[in-house]
Amino acid sequence: MAKNDVAVRFSEVTFEYGREKPILDEASFSLRQGTKITLMGQNGAGKSTIFKLITGELKPEEGSIYVDPKLSVAYAKQVIPREDMELTVREFFQKCFSEKIYDIDKRIKNVLEVVNLIATPERKMKSFSGGQQARLLLASALIQDPDLLILDEPTNNLDKAGIEHLTAFLMGYDKTCIVISHDADFLNAFTDGVLYLDVFTKKTEQYIGDYYVVVAEIAAQIEKEEMKNAQYEKEIRANKEKANFFANKGGGMRLVAKKMREKAQAMEEAKVDVRKEDKAIRNFTIPHQEELSGEILGITSVCVMQNHYPMEKKANVSLRKNQHLLLSGPNGIGKSTLLESLASGSAEGAKIAEGVRVGYYRQDFSTLNFEDTVFESLSQVMREKDEERLRAVAAGFLLTKETVYAKIGTLSEGQKGLVAFARLVLQEPGLLILDEPTNHINFRHLPIIAEALSEYKGAMVLVSHVAEFVSQVRIDEVLDLER
Repeated sequence: MAKNDVAVRFSEVTFEYGREKPILDEASFSLRQGTKITLMGQNGAGKSTIFKLITGELKPEEGSIYVDPKLSVAYAKQVIPREDMELTVREFFQKCFSEKIYDIDKRIKNVLEVVNLIATPERKMKSFSGGQQARLLLASALIQDPDLLILDEPTNNLDKAGIEHLTAFLMGYDKTCIVISHDADFLNAFTDGVLYLDVFTKKTEQYIGDYYVVVAEIAAQIEKEEMKNAQYEKEIRANKEKANFFANKGGGMRLVAKKMREKAQAMEEAKVDVRKEDKAIRNFTIPHQEELSGEILGITSVCVMQNHYPMEKKANVSLRKNQHLLLSGPNGIGKSTLLESLASGSAEGAKIAEGVRVGYYRQDFSTLNFEDTVFESLSQVMREKDEERLRAVAAGFLLTKETVYAKIGTLSEGQKGLVAFARLVLQEPGLLILDEPTNHINFRHLPIIAEALSEYKGAMVLVSHVAEFVSQVRIDEVLDLER
């Protein structure tokens, strides 16, 4: 296929989830075949919605969407659907095809080699770690050998080796690819350009160049527009002051005053709408449970996976107030399993002191009831009901008046993450357990979250593969499950 052929074209596309939630307003862009494009935008701007419009899962209210009918399309979603967790690997991959595939086991083996994962076809999807599930999602798209590959946050949960493997694959991939990711270094390795979805105007803007060049270009454009508007503001004030001066003189001077006002009005209209920068969440503090003393969490042994078999290892961890532990190790070694057993109180070889409130941030958000509204979810963790405090905390996490009454299941993955953080603030835990808390979160929020975790005065256990984020968080001890 010719590289210059259009793969996807949006022409004045408008889409909304009901009248209260507009996503796109006459958005237009086109993507050439063979290009690798990054889709950027704030949490909740509608990045995943654009993917669903391309695949036909959603239909636009107005405008038209063209996808070259000769192209096969595969979409690797952010998370494995809950209803697929009980499937075997074989059943999960068979679902990628409309017809029965008779050599499915051979295809699965080949595609899992590409994503650097070993798994039997009979293994249940729910038995894999978050990082392994990320690889399975990627493999589910690759097994279809698509002409257009769509990847939604593919580096979430991947360890360093996994990200390097994926980067190398995409650099050598010669077909069309659209990626959503908050990992700047990963994107910069292969991106030809950026499609920016503006959460305020509901329009799309298209840029050519690598990721860092585009981000700098956007920043320069905003600065230029702000300077231009500042100059207009200065001249508008001067003309208004002159108009008032001449108007008070009376007589023929009133005509001069009128012209001055008209000039000021023309300048008001000439001012450009500076594209508003993505908002970052407000600085926040996670209050800790006050009435705690002595050891909050003790770990004497852990169960890890080595060569696909569980093995018990000795450990010597004793966490008290204001002590933070980083749990490290490659995908599949058992980090998330350990955190889950700690949070549920079922971990052998670990003990949480009696009466300690545990705040648990799960990477799959399964601690949230997707049928609850945000308001209900936040209310549930408050020991004393205080609607004013609830709303103030929600607003700090960009959960607007409209969002507060939306069901959690309707939110973007990034917004679910912000709900999870808001719950931790309102819960006031004594022990904080965090499993990949940067997944799906806008990169602008990460320094603020890192600072809040650093300042947390209770005991904390953190799992994160994002080295830049971990470097910003105060860590007192590291438990490496591989050693």
